[in-house]
Amino acid sequence: MTKDQLDKSEYNPYFQLYIDCAGALNLIKGLKQNGDDIITFLESISDDKYDYAYAEGKWTIKELIQHIIDTERVFTFRALSFARKEKKALPGYDEDDYAVSSEANRRSKQDLLNELHVLRQATVALFESFSKDMLIQMGNASNNNISVRAIGFILIGHGNHHCKIIKERYL
Repeated sequence: MTKDQLDKSEYNPYFQLYIDCAGALNLIKGLKQNGDDIITFLESISDDKYDYAYAEGKWTIKELIQHIIDTERVFTFRALSFARKEKKALPGYDEDDYAVSSEANRRSKQDLLNELHVLRQATVALFESFSKDMLIQMGNASNNNISVRAIGFILIGHGNHHCKIIKERYL
């Protein structure tokens, strides 16, 4: 399935930006290719840029990568929960609070990239394990309904979106 097969009722309009950035590949190929592309891009950035923030109060590249990691962990938990037919609403998360608490700037470039790579491999394995019925399951997170498959495309688009921001504002 591709992002074009999603129904707008499967996600909050807030996520349209990420869905639009997801590309045209099917979900599994998209997750794999996106993971490879993100790692390749981030590896190409010189180490000295990783502690750079383009303006006062903005995240460094290290913090941005940690944000991508944290978001993927939160969203894959949501996908797993809804694939397993969780009926309880799941809470939101405040990405700014997470960023402050992450201590990402003490980590090395390689440490962050290794974690991101391993996490994406786990995400791909999780989505490969889902049946067609599991992918269309809906759940509620942050007071909004969302499908498992929409979460997958959001993850792809979220990574692409932040790589675009790095290219435009950090390099």
